[in-house]
Amino acid sequence: VQLQASGGGLVQPGGSLRLSCTTSDRTFYTYGMGWFRRPPGEERAFVATIGWDGRYIEYTESVKGRFTISRDNAKNTVYLQMNTLKPEDTAVYYCAATTLSLGSHNDMEYNHWGQGTQVTVSS
Repeated sequence: VQLQASGGGLVQPGGSLRLSCTTSDRTFYTYGMGWFRRPPGEERAFVATIGWDGRYIEYTESVKGRFTISRDNAKNTVYLQMNTLKPEDTAVYYCAATTLSLGSHNDMEYNHWGQGTQVTVSS
C-alpha cells in the first residue's frame, strides 16, 4: 500500500488544517489507519487511529477535542482535521496503514507509511 499524505503547512495558533492521506490500493478499506507525528528533536508519537469501518477511533490525550480522524473508503482516503492548533502541534505528520482492522496506537504494528507532511504552528 503506497500512501500519499498532504495538507500540511504554516498556520497561526488557534487555526485549523486538514491532512489527507490517500492511496490507489483497492484493499484500503481492509486496513486500520493511523496518524503519527514527529516534533522537532523528538521521537515519532501516536496521534490518532481509526478502524477499517470508521467505528473504532482512538486519540492521544493531547489532541482529544481538537483533532478528528475520519475515513472515506470510497475515496481510499483518511483525514485528520486539526482545529485549535497549538505551537506544540508542530511536527512532521505521517499516515500509516496496519493490517489490524481496528487500527493501533503502536507504530510497530504499521506496515506501510506515507512520506510525511510538515505542520508548523507559529505566529
